[in-house]
Amino acid sequence: MSDTTVEASAAKASGSSFYTAMKILPAEKRDAMYAVYDFCREVDDIADEGGTDDERRAGLNRWRADLGALYAGQPAGQAEFLKRPVERYGLRQDDFLAVIDGMEMDVGAGVVAPDWKTLDLYVDRVASAVGRLSSPVFGLDFQTGDALAHHLGRALQLTNILRDLDEDAAIGRLYLPREELEAAGIKADLHDPAKVLSHPALDKVCRAVAARAEEHFREADGIMASAPRAFVKAPRLMGAAYHGVLKRLLAQGWAPPRERVRISKLDLAGAYLRYGVI
Repeated sequence: MSDTTVEASAAKASGSSFYTAMKILPAEKRDAMYAVYDFCREVDDIADEGGTDDERRAGLNRWRADLGALYAGQPAGQAEFLKRPVERYGLRQDDFLAVIDGMEMDVGAGVVAPDWKTLDLYVDRVASAVGRLSSPVFGLDFQTGDALAHHLGRALQLTNILRDLDEDAAIGRLYLPREELEAAGIKADLHDPAKVLSHPALDKVCRAVAARAEEHFREADGIMASAPRAFVKAPRLMGAAYHGVLKRLLAQGWAPPRERVRISKLDLAGAYLRYGVI
């Protein structure tokens, strides 16, 4: 992806809550966030569509090698487009590598009914690590940014998991935690996502995960309330958009047939007026 442009980045993100949130940033910060977004899209596409398991792992390893070259000051191949944001904002190599490690967890058998510890590791890698890459671009110091990324990343990703149950099951994935499934009496066929999602106790499991997401939203809101307002406009927008999704999921419940809940343009517009302009 050495020929990536800001226009291509914007096209990929256009129409998403991410794109709306990043539009409020100054141009240089916005471009850096599009670069981070492109990186995440590239490695996610490899994990999901990169061929055989061996080919996918090889593709992810090429990214690891190119990132190593970038941070060593050598020609960085497909990672070259990250050079400017890395230098300008001090983005950490370990956070890029964590994202790749998270994507690799979806290769092969993938993540199916993990225990909470494994799920938390997965969520940290695919979501909170992205937040850790984003926070210095927003202007936050690493201590504050890492704390915000920990909670907001988990809140957003757990919401994604609860929203995308059926889409994930269609490709053999089930990110609901094993402990909650077993506590609800769902103990057999945990490796058959379709059977799990048809179980009458599914709603109880999802509400337990939603409660965990709500805790992370509250913690994230507290951190953002104490941070300089200008530095948290974009994450506030993302938080408001996804919290709205979680609330609608809770109101709808998870009994089949489930209607997919999307981010409300009205809610996003209200959040934009509140956090993006004022």
